[in-house]
Amino acid sequence: MGARHPDLTIIMAHPAWPWIQEQVAVALHKSNVFIDLSGWAPRYIPKELISEASGRLRKKILFGSDYPYISPVTWLEQFQELDIRDESRPLILHDNAAGILNLA
Repeated sequence: MGARHPDLTIIMAHPAWPWIQEQVAVALHKSNVFIDLSGWAPRYIPKELISEASGRLRKKILFGSDYPYISPVTWLEQFQELDIRDESRPLILHDNAAGILNLA
């Protein structure tokens, strides 16, 4: 879909377990494809995705709380416990979405 519609911004919602590696590969390969973290409490987000969040995907991952199932406060508390570089956190929590959605 990303290749067929390069002008379309695609945000893949929810970590794509059990297809995490495929999700990462698509987001890395297509400049118009992004990943949102909704649907999972941060403590359950697959380690492969957390690892990529500080590296190659730091500008491709977006915050998503999955409210009302996970409260934003709980989500943010658990997010702080993840092994993600400090410089990647504002990208994930705000900057990436602001850029993609032209809110900046």
